[in-house]
Amino acid sequence: MLIVRATKKLRDRIGPPDLRGDEKSTTALGEWYATRFGWRPDVLLLVNESTLLPVLLPLAPAATALSRAADGIAAAMATHGASDAIVAAELERMRTHRIGTTANRSVVGIMNEFSSLADVYRDPGRQPNLDELAARLAATPCSPLYRTHISPDRAFTALVQTIPG
Repeated sequence: MLIVRATKKLRDRIGPPDLRGDEKSTTALGEWYATRFGWRPDVLLLVNESTLLPVLLPLAPAATALSRAADGIAAAMATHGASDAIVAAELERMRTHRIGTTANRSVVGIMNEFSSLADVYRDPGRQPNLDELAARLAATPCSPLYRTHISPDRAFTALVQTIPG
């Protein structure tokens, strides 16, 4: 089960929380946090709680955002070197999803940093390439990772190497 802990700004678009207290993520990567960028068109930012790996997707249509998030996460995993077997296993585990409220202030802070950086990196005169922008954000040093892998892309690579498959 994919658990997405969404900000209020995003929940206003995709629906209320439906996560029950006893439910846990069944994915190898764990929970994801999400918010929206109020760009034209809106963009969905997902950040993995354990690695801080960012994934960017178009938000519209908002009703299918979480269903499409699984495919976006899988594509990002493949881009960052996860094997086909690991990606397929994660996709299988992400078939069901739940929305929860944010619970980790550190990850919310990283989402705010990514939001600011994305505004600086994008060219407001044209549509951003979301995959390139996400890759650039993934290479950003993040303070919660300073003692280990420094940046989300490195933290993700290290985590994937511990997953059998």
